[in-house]
Amino acid sequence: MQYRNDKNGTPLSVLGYGCMRFTKKGSGIDVDKAEKEILAAYNAGVNYYDTAYLYSGSEAALGEIFERNGLRDKVHIATKLPQYMINSAAALEKTFNEELSRLRTDYIDYYLMHHMTDIAMWEKLKAIGIIDWIREKKASGAIRNIGFSYHGNTDNFLKILNDYDWDICQIQYNYLDEVTQAGREGLKAAYEKGIPVVIMEPLRGGKLVNMLPEKARKAMEQSGRSWSPAEWGLRWLYDQPEVTVVLSGMNSEEMVKENCRTASEALPHSMEEQDFAVLEEVKKSINEKEKVGCTGCRYCMPCPKGVDIPGIFRSYNTMYTESKRQGRFQFAQTVGLTRKPAFADQCIKCGKCEQHCPQSIPIREKLVEADKALRPLPYKIGINLVRAFMFRNAK
Repeated sequence: MQYRNDKNGTPLSVLGYGCMRFTKKGSGIDVDKAEKEILAAYNAGVNYYDTAYLYSGSEAALGEIFERNGLRDKVHIATKLPQYMINSAAALEKTFNEELSRLRTDYIDYYLMHHMTDIAMWEKLKAIGIIDWIREKKASGAIRNIGFSYHGNTDNFLKILNDYDWDICQIQYNYLDEVTQAGREGLKAAYEKGIPVVIMEPLRGGKLVNMLPEKARKAMEQSGRSWSPAEWGLRWLYDQPEVTVVLSGMNSEEMVKENCRTASEALPHSMEEQDFAVLEEVKKSINEKEKVGCTGCRYCMPCPKGVDIPGIFRSYNTMYTESKRQGRFQFAQTVGLTRKPAFADQCIKCGKCEQHCPQSIPIREKLVEADKALRPLPYKIGINLVRAFMFRNAK
């Protein structure tokens, strides 16, 4: 197993265990099966385990397994505050103590603000006193490192990143999401500030393994490499020294074994030019079903009315390269749930974006088309309700 250091010089395994996808047994988690998988990972050198308040049963299962095997002080636990549910200092304290109880511990190694999409969410937490609360918890040792997990656009990621002295951050990043969400720009910005970056969804929830087009699979098979689709995705991440930990939601001992082997072998800057060419072919085959030829270059931005043009087009394309549900979910995360609306219907058709588009995309026309697909009436109502809930006390 390889290790990369956190902000304080603590070695973290480059492969982290994502604990959201433990196998279910009845209405709960199959703790015996999860225990075997976690112990296999621990014995192979994995020392970073990621869970969250809202991962049903995950914190409790992890706490039980670590206590039973005497591992608590030999591993690093990352869990998350459901910041969208917190409206008072009392709720903050109550939730944190509940998490400590579930995890059967008196400290959290890495405590993250969960699912941030906008700087307004962080401003809301500051308004209820979270800065002083963090200072107190770190002074007592109850929290050792503070951070945030992020789904949103690059601009808001950079605002949150630069607003506080964070110890760690977590982003969605893979070879398909290189220019979406925090993206490579966000990754490099965190690295330059000395902030470790944990990667979630390295394989798009398994889609870069199970939903690859046949042409993509053939490109990998004919590359001369014996790497599986999962290994291609993980190696692309490990090749980047800016990446600290890559999370994998492993739910079989075979998966643990393969991912640990990859994490032991894949060194930074070890991929060759021909390997990147293969992944370009893979992306090309995945993107053949795209509706808009947007590369995410952002030359069209900023829009004078705040429309997130690349974010909208990326989500629209995802509806056809993956599924309508996934595209609309991505849209909600990266466009719909920002404090300042970024919807296509804000467009005044000034045409400034089209003057700068290297791909000569008829942006104004395509925005109307994308908005119709991404926001049918039920989704429009749903997004508005969630926005009202998430930003009800935000300034």
